[in-house]
Amino acid sequence: MTSEHPPWPQKLSVSKHGMIATQQADATQAGLEILGAGGNAIDAAVAAAFALGVCEPHASGLGGQTMMMIHTAEPRRTFAVDGSSRAPSRATIERVPKTAMRLRGHRATTVPSTPAVLGYILAQYGSLPLSRVLEPAIRLAETGYRITALQRRLQKREKKHWADGNAARFFLKEGREPYKTGEMFRQPVLARTLSILARKGIEEFYQGQMAAQIAEDMARNDGFIRKDDLALIPHPIERRPVSCRFGGWRVMTFPPPGAGRTLVEMLNIISQFDPGDYDPLKLKGLLLLCEVIRRAQLDRGDRPFEPNFYPQVQDRRMLTVDYARLVARQIRSRLRTRGNTGGETTHLSVMDNQGNVVALTQSVERVYGSFVVHPDLGFLYNNYMSAFEYEDITHPYYLRPNGVPWASVAPTIIFRGKRPYIAIGSPGSERIASSVLQVLLRIAGGQAPLDAVSAPRIHCTVGGEVHLEASRIRNDLPEFLRRRGFEIVEKEPFAFYMGCVQMVMREGKELAGVADPRRDGSAAGPTVPVRSAASRQDTPDVPGKQDFET
Repeated sequence: MTSEHPPWPQKLSVSKHGMIATQQADATQAGLEILGAGGNAIDAAVAAAFALGVCEPHASGLGGQTMMMIHTAEPRRTFAVDGSSRAPSRATIERVPKTAMRLRGHRATTVPSTPAVLGYILAQYGSLPLSRVLEPAIRLAETGYRITALQRRLQKREKKHWADGNAARFFLKEGREPYKTGEMFRQPVLARTLSILARKGIEEFYQGQMAAQIAEDMARNDGFIRKDDLALIPHPIERRPVSCRFGGWRVMTFPPPGAGRTLVEMLNIISQFDPGDYDPLKLKGLLLLCEVIRRAQLDRGDRPFEPNFYPQVQDRRMLTVDYARLVARQIRSRLRTRGNTGGETTHLSVMDNQGNVVALTQSVERVYGSFVVHPDLGFLYNNYMSAFEYEDITHPYYLRPNGVPWASVAPTIIFRGKRPYIAIGSPGSERIASSVLQVLLRIAGGQAPLDAVSAPRIHCTVGGEVHLEASRIRNDLPEFLRRRGFEIVEKEPFAFYMGCVQMVMREGKELAGVADPRRDGSAAGPTVPVRSAASRQDTPDVPGKQDFET
């Protein structure tokens, strides 16, 4: 499969019969295979998500967590799937006193949710069996894929951490050196694990022999996870999206514990200005963008909200247009007289020819997660214990047994009228919302899809650091921002740091897919009409399921 891929993955693709864009070309091919076999967008998303865990192991896998936005055409419904992982019941503040324990090693790991989430949405909304959907990922793990220049660079970059766990044995050549670009990388242990899941089902991971193996590995290495943690199965929760209007669009994005609120606030504030005011390649537009990104990030930090404990929050002020107007007035004042003032994820977007849409973001939290691989199962454990609050006991995401970590994801579906128009998302921790924002502003301004995704990008932190791809923008812009009190951090062209937007959009009767050139992704769609797999006749009721009309 990998040997047939062109050396430069296709970044822009057009098809009338479905479309998928992911961060790794082999995963795109996995999703394309399933679309071509008659699978719907959910089938393709699950196949690609499992494949990403194989060919982009530094970013996601069976040991991580998965979030997504889904739109189903029949019945017409749009909802978020909260696939948060869970803190083990034995995890307490006293048992992870040092930051290093929360970042690397067995104690850094929450109960993985990705298998449960992918199994759930496939069973409820897919049209193909798990065994078929897993075929591309199993084949990819068995036969291997070619290491990319980016993956080699990451393996070299993380050199100081390989000794913190056993991951070097699995991801470095002979356990010692980074692979060379273009070398084949195979994962037979992971292939065997995926084959077992295909045969026995997802429950095997949480309640079968596989669960016993995970618990034994954790007990042997002083980790927290035990059989009872796994047996609870971190089933996802379907939630109502957060939304706003932007021009003629209806934007529906991921609610807490994700960061869709941040994107909504940014769009609401931007809406208070004239379109000509927010061109990011002009002095005033760049300054406005920095102020908006910074303020929305600040508000998210000031107003944490854990959806399972809604009474902790008195209102949803940062989502309202009235609040956006107030912030816009404050920003206008600062535009006139201004004084001084980490994570790794993957994303994919899919649309099928039936009108179903998926925007899916999943992660093992930091690059290579906890740097620990289960020796007999071949998957990388996450390090989501680093995403809890450890100081403020009143904080909604303060570590507690079975609590969920704070997330920065913002998978998003945009509608024109009642029809899905764009599926979009990005990795990048706090840069996710700002990356998606800039692409949407460019699309709204009339830029072509690939131009909008490829364009130079910026990000502003709460502390006033502006990260920008300096060589790709006007050379007077960084100095202009310095005079306004910002600290400038110059990034390389098409920086890994600046997110990686995967977007699918409908253009008339065609679907266009764009994979961000900042990483290894590709976009592809079937070239001939495909016949849909037989639809499920009877879908079992799901406790707590609600219909969320667009």
